[in-house]
Amino acid sequence: MTQTLSKVLLTGGSGRLGTELRALLPEIVAPTSTEMNLTDAAQVRAVVDRERPAVIVHAAAYTNVGGAEKERAACWETNVVGTRHIAAAANAIGAKLVHISTDYVFSGEEGGYREDDTPGPVVNYYSLTKLVAEEAARAAGRHLIIRTSFRPREFAYPVAFSDVFTGQDYVDILAPEIALAIRHALEIEHDVLHIVTERKSVYDLARRRKPDVREGTRAEAGVTLPGDVSLKTERWEALKVAWRDDPA
Repeated sequence: MTQTLSKVLLTGGSGRLGTELRALLPEIVAPTSTEMNLTDAAQVRAVVDRERPAVIVHAAAYTNVGGAEKERAACWETNVVGTRHIAAAANAIGAKLVHISTDYVFSGEEGGYREDDTPGPVVNYYSLTKLVAEEAARAAGRHLIIRTSFRPREFAYPVAFSDVFTGQDYVDILAPEIALAIRHALEIEHDVLHIVTERKSVYDLARRRKPDVREGTRAEAGVTLPGDVSLKTERWEALKVAWRDDPA
């Protein structure tokens, strides 16, 4: 399937997901945080005005869940204020905003969440900022919120929790899926998509690439974590089938 990519501007290009996306979509424009400080509305607007992208992929975020409890102002400025600035800049030029969100917007009490399930109540400060950021992204007249969750290519911790369930996967598994959504962003009519893999515990995920990881529980985390934030992905799977059946 050949898909011509409209001009895309990416925030967070040096991050975990951004690095993968730049390799998969080399034509993407990815200003550094120095060139475009998300907390500076004027600078964001100037870069977007200059580049005039058809799509803005907002992948930059404060993602340290434990750190967010201690650095609340920094987390809010990046995740909420930065998203507000990006949404305003997208509106100014008529660009579509693709906002990268998280499964942590859900409480984790039930699992198997669908796109139209009501988020919250959030269980930690990081989750709060990402939920508010989703609302900020919705201020863009044309938007797509992608809820996902990913790890580095290698599991980075000595312990993994067997009582935390998720659709999370390694970034090299999920980045090609997200890149596909970006290629089709202008034709996707949904406003929310879940892009993850099957439900599993974080411990089971960790063992795939770190067989000697120690099994632990979320009581050890030092911050409140949701128990089951697995997501349903039927909407995304149906889109991929439709694109395969209609490659034009």
